[in-house]
Amino acid sequence: MSFLSRILRHKSVEQLQSEAQRRGDFRRVLGLWQLTAIGIGGIIGVGVFVLAGQQAAINAGPAVVLSFLIAGVASAAAALCYAEFAGMIPVTGSAYTYGYAVLGELAAWLIGWDLLLEYALIVAVVAIGWSGYVQSALTGLGIHIPVWAQGAMGTGEGHVFNVVAALVTLGVSALLIFRTEWGARFNTLVVAIKVAAVVLVIGIGAFYVKPENWVPFIPARAVGADGVAHFGFQGVAAAAAVVFFAVFGYDTLTTAAEESKNPQRDLPRAVLLSLGISMAMYLAVSLVLTGIAHYNTLNTAAPVADAFKGLGLEWVALSVSVAAVFGLISVLFAFMLGATRIWFALARDGLLPGWFAKVHPRYGTPHRPTVVLGVFTALVAGLLPIEEVAKLVNIGVLSAFIVICTSVMILRRRKPDLHRAFRTPWVPLVPLVGIAFSIWLLAELPAITWKVFLVWVSLGLLIYLAYGMRHSKLEDGRK
Repeated sequence: MSFLSRILRHKSVEQLQSEAQRRGDFRRVLGLWQLTAIGIGGIIGVGVFVLAGQQAAINAGPAVVLSFLIAGVASAAAALCYAEFAGMIPVTGSAYTYGYAVLGELAAWLIGWDLLLEYALIVAVVAIGWSGYVQSALTGLGIHIPVWAQGAMGTGEGHVFNVVAALVTLGVSALLIFRTEWGARFNTLVVAIKVAAVVLVIGIGAFYVKPENWVPFIPARAVGADGVAHFGFQGVAAAAAVVFFAVFGYDTLTTAAEESKNPQRDLPRAVLLSLGISMAMYLAVSLVLTGIAHYNTLNTAAPVADAFKGLGLEWVALSVSVAAVFGLISVLFAFMLGATRIWFALARDGLLPGWFAKVHPRYGTPHRPTVVLGVFTALVAGLLPIEEVAKLVNIGVLSAFIVICTSVMILRRRKPDLHRAFRTPWVPLVPLVGIAFSIWLLAELPAITWKVFLVWVSLGLLIYLAYGMRHSKLEDGRK
């Protein structure tokens, strides 16, 4: 087999569908609403509790609702493509598996390798943010953590290791090792608390909206002291680029395909439901928040809670803060689940050592990659400042969006008569919208992100050439 044929070899859609029917690695325990909760858990987080207010103050004014709408349209384009593949190929691995079916082994390996890093780093970033909320709450109760354990080196005098951030990642990892339905039930409860808090914000805040706070809806263009322009439509677009990273996360639920009771029916529905529900909340919160407080007062660490404090509604502010603490756990759960399932899929296909493709004999979960990723994310969250970790996320997710949207168009031409439980509408327009927005956002990423990305990709290529290519289950026709 030539080198070119090796890197382009792929699993057919029919082969993957057959594997999904006969494999029993996982226990099928997740229903539609548990899958939807995983998606909502991955999407709703800092976007509602932080970014809506901050971007209104910094870039878009009350028109931040338009920024979320633009970002939502872009994310929806990719979501529709994910939904088509999720219903057609109900196999764990998400974008990695879909890429394997259409673009070939090397492209699939690279996207899986990238998502491993991105998902793990998202877990670390959220854990560090969660640590800040918890430490603030503990301080308010008179409980003080030792200075050395409050944060990573460089985040404050005497700081050495962020113990709280490390512990929460290990805790979520432990939860994912036990039966999937236990973790899913806990996650659904946490998501319910988070959604209830958002509904509270919308329901109570609607009575305090002052329409004059929405005027002007798009503030005039201005140039800040740093020379960067904001407000005007340019500010709306800049805010859209930022909040876009708050409107994905539904992709994590597709990694649980083999744990779904009825994946071909429920996965597409869960993808669209989770994004639809989340977007409705983002838009409503954006309108209410900029209606109850002037946009120029919202550039704080906790803009939603602070806005209600300004109204004298301390109990709402406290409820929002508590929900934020609980809600961020569901983000950790969603992305840790996604990372472990992608690792398992890579190992099961022979591209990583098969030792990682063994499920726990009692709990039926991929415990080995879960333990490794738990320790890795705990070390990253404990040792690195949030700013440094945050710079490294998103590039793999955007690359996955491009792969998914491109693959939908290719497969529609290659196999137009293939049965699809869900069909992306308006192909190729919808996939092209997803690709265009992803390329635009990739261009906005800082140079350091690209440098780290290239180092990670280079390492991935070395691992593939030295191990994966020769041990692939497709080598010499192996299954």
